[in-house]
Amino acid sequence: MHATRRRLISVAAISVTLLAGSATASVALTGTSDPAATLPAAAAPVGAPGAAPVENLIVGYKSTASEASSNSAAADDAAAKGKKAGKKATFDRRLGTGAALVNLGGATAPAAAADVIAQFRADPDVAYVEPDSRAYALATPNDTEYAKQWDLFEPTAGMNVPAAWDKTTGSGVTVAVIDTGYVAHSDVASNIVAGYDFITSSSAARDGNGRDNNPADQGDWSGAGECGTGSKASDSSWHGTHVAGTIAAATNNSKGVAGIAYNAKIQPVRVLGKCGGATSDIVDAITWASGGSVPGVPANATPAKVINMSLGGSGTCGTSYQNAINAAVNRGTTVVVAAGNSNADAAGFTPASCNNVINVAASNRTGDRSFYSNFGTIIDIAAPGGETRRATDTPGTVTTPENGILSTLNGGTTTPGAEIYKPYQGTSMAAPHVAGLAALLAAAKPSLTPAQIETAIKTNARPLAGTCTGGCGAGLADAAATVNAVTSTPTTPTFENTTDVAIPDNGGAVSSSIAVTGRTGNAPAALKVSVDIKHTYRGDLVIDLVAPNGTVKRLKSSSSDSTANLVTTYTVDASALPANGTWQLKVQDVAASDTGYINSWSLGF
Repeated sequence: MHATRRRLISVAAISVTLLAGSATASVALTGTSDPAATLPAAAAPVGAPGAAPVENLIVGYKSTASEASSNSAAADDAAAKGKKAGKKATFDRRLGTGAALVNLGGATAPAAAADVIAQFRADPDVAYVEPDSRAYALATPNDTEYAKQWDLFEPTAGMNVPAAWDKTTGSGVTVAVIDTGYVAHSDVASNIVAGYDFITSSSAARDGNGRDNNPADQGDWSGAGECGTGSKASDSSWHGTHVAGTIAAATNNSKGVAGIAYNAKIQPVRVLGKCGGATSDIVDAITWASGGSVPGVPANATPAKVINMSLGGSGTCGTSYQNAINAAVNRGTTVVVAAGNSNADAAGFTPASCNNVINVAASNRTGDRSFYSNFGTIIDIAAPGGETRRATDTPGTVTTPENGILSTLNGGTTTPGAEIYKPYQGTSMAAPHVAGLAALLAAAKPSLTPAQIETAIKTNARPLAGTCTGGCGAGLADAAATVNAVTSTPTTPTFENTTDVAIPDNGGAVSSSIAVTGRTGNAPAALKVSVDIKHTYRGDLVIDLVAPNGTVKRLKSSSSDSTANLVTTYTVDASALPANGTWQLKVQDVAASDTGYINSWSLGF
């Protein structure tokens, strides 16, 4: 898990995009342009030329500050700081994370917003402050369209899903799709449970009343220039419904497509409307979907065991996102996110760069990294995202619809029309493949923690059939291999450390500790030591396990292996070593020019 990898970011307005592109319908629909291609460019830092206006700030106070718990104190503080900056600032509401939402009185010039931000940053009682940035949506059964779902069953680049269905189909698990909401579709309807609409802006929500208990997708179309200077007109994407179908479309119902976890339930949580969605709405949605409390919102009667977020944008993970994700994981919810569609290092995008998520890159039908997919050492796993056009084809065109990801959709260009099926491409399509697999695992073994689910998916991945320049994590997710591994072996007591430890280049050894308690006698003869180390040249690494009594077990020596990252499990005979006490993983980089960090490691007894 990406624990504590990146902390506070420089204050920036983050533009978040739908991580999907559209394609021609496989069932009587003409092609449309790629929604992601029509969105505003990523925003510049607050105060920089070209930066987006700022309407709200998210302010996190230290727990000892009165403003952390008192709304009136927070209101007084906001007013005072706004006055000092020459700008009206008012307390709006408390978020589910406990942070305060501060309103700047409408769209505020970046320079003026930066002045208010500076006032908060100068206050020692403030833990963090960041703009409330906007986000945009990113993108053998008897089901009649199943033959077109290469992503589920083809041996070259499919995810080997059918072979997992004899053991688990996702029953009893709820998957929250934090997205554009849900537009009625008969191939998904039987698996929908009550969700919520978290869009605060009534104009963005298009329902006239802001937040409510109706997560119906009203359409996210926009006119030219409506979503920022130079933004193009775009049709409604019905993005959340496409994602939902990949995860849990009804199966063996003699129609449409098959869902990966077709007996799981989908909880639509609407955060993206016209011109995207606000960070404050998204973090509240993460909180609520995972069973947390959000002021003014009824409790979630069916908290999700898995969250899918096929959305993202430029900028490293902010504290608002990270706090919400950490709390969700602590409540037992696995969080799956899309890596992004910019053919760039995913470390520069949110929420892909957040800790405690499963970050998913996209692969194509030949087993290569999809041309648009983000990459890098921060990627955890790859899954089918498809390609509805070749990299050399004109953006927005559809030339290879058969190579996209087919799922449930709607034919309306603005407001809802008739239900259809249509292929999309994107890491938005890859992420729900992994969310569906996470649901299969949670149903097969409910005791699994989010960390164990992530480890199982990565440990049982298979190599991509093609190539992935830049890094695609552990490889291609394999549903059957992962389910078989989880169901054929008993759950062993696992102790884990997910705190990042930087590994200096050609420097001294660093260590990460795990305190083991509650065991009796010595450790087992087959102690499982699972490591997840992000490093640009893993051959430089020497790795040792140090037992509580000081005994050192060499796990890995240096080599000429130039591959990036090390995600593996070592088996150690620890039968002569005490189980209880502090164990250490010691890592040293013994050559120059490459860097990395310990992402996480665990001990399985």
